Amino acid sequence: MKQIIAMGGGGFSMEPENLLLDQYILKQAGQSNPKVCFLPTASGDAEGYIERFYNAFHSLSCEPSHLSLFKLPTKDLEGFLLEKDIIYVGGGNTKSMLALWREWKIDSILKKAWESGTILAGLSAGSICWFEEGITDSFGEELETIEGLGFLKGSHSPHYDGEKDRRPLFHSFIRKGKLQAGYGADDGAALHFIGESLHKVVSSRVHASAYWVEMRENAMHETVLSTEYLKQEKR
Repeated sequence: MKQIIAMGGGGFSMEPENLLLDQYILKQAGQSNPKVCFLPTASGDAEGYIERFYNAFHSLSCEPSHLSLFKLPTKDLEGFLLEKDIIYVGGGNTKSMLALWREWKIDSILKKAWESGTILAGLSAGSICWFEEGITDSFGEELETIEGLGFLKGSHSPHYDGEKDRRPLFHSFIRKGKLQAGYGADDGAALHFIGESLHKVVSSRVHASAYWVEMRENAMHETVLSTEYLKQEKR
C-alpha cells in the first residue's frame, strides 16, 4: 500500500513537546518497532536538526536512523533506504534538496520505496516535495512556485496559518494560473494519502486544519477539510 503523510508543519521539528503527528506516522507502519530514516537534506544535513530527530524518536517505539548526503553511510543508498519502513523528510530549502536528490538519484529511490510500501512523510520542504507543484521560500526574499516530485497530483502550501503571506500568495498563484488547484495545510496538520487519494487529515493542534483551494466559476474557493484531532492517549 502506497502512503504519503505530508505535514504543513509540526512534529519534532516545531513541537518537541507534542509528538502526536510523529506518533501517528509511526502507527501507520503497523509494526511494534518500525525502522524510520530521517532525510535532513533540505537543512544541509544540519547536525543540530539530526540530533533533535534522534532525541525525539529515541523516546518513541521505533528504530531511528538518518541519511546524510554529505557523510554517506554506504555506497548502496538504494539498499539503505529500501529496507526502511518510514522515510521522514525534514524542512529547509526545497529547491536545494531536490537538486541534491536528483544528483544522487534519491528521487527515483524514493519513488521505488513508495511503490513498494515504504511510508513517505515530512514537513515543510518534506511536504511540498511529494506534489507536482508547491509554494516555497527557497529562492530567498519572496515566496515562489516550485516543481516537486509529482508523486501526488496538484499543488501544496505548508505553513498555511503559520506564515502570513502563505495563504494569500497561494490563492494568488492559483488565481493567476501559476499553480494548479491544491492543498493548504496549517502548522500541526497533516494530509494522509493512500495511493494518490487523500485518506484523511489529522492534526496535533485543536484548531489546525487543511484546505482544498481552487478556482471555480471565476472565483477562488477554499474548502475546509474534515480534520481529526489526535488526542494524547491515556496511559
